[in-house]
Amino acid sequence: MLETLKSLICTYVDADAASITPESRFADDLGFNSYDFICMLGDCEDEFDVEIDQAVAAKCKNVGELMAYLEGLG
Repeated sequence: MLETLKSLICTYVDADAASITPESRFADDLGFNSYDFICMLGDCEDEFDVEIDQAVAAKCKNVGELMAYLEGLG
């Protein structure tokens, strides 16, 4: 799942996939703004075939938290 998320993340921000870790913070480390984050969540829904509660997902501050949330939906 991490590799797929890295690919999705790199679609929205100029980040080196190799440097993205579960501890990478969306806003502070990767440069996400709220619009890009919401758009990425839509791609996550399609990729992982889940329905994301945006209010819950918005509380995910780093990649690991989002992975844990997505794994809990599957």
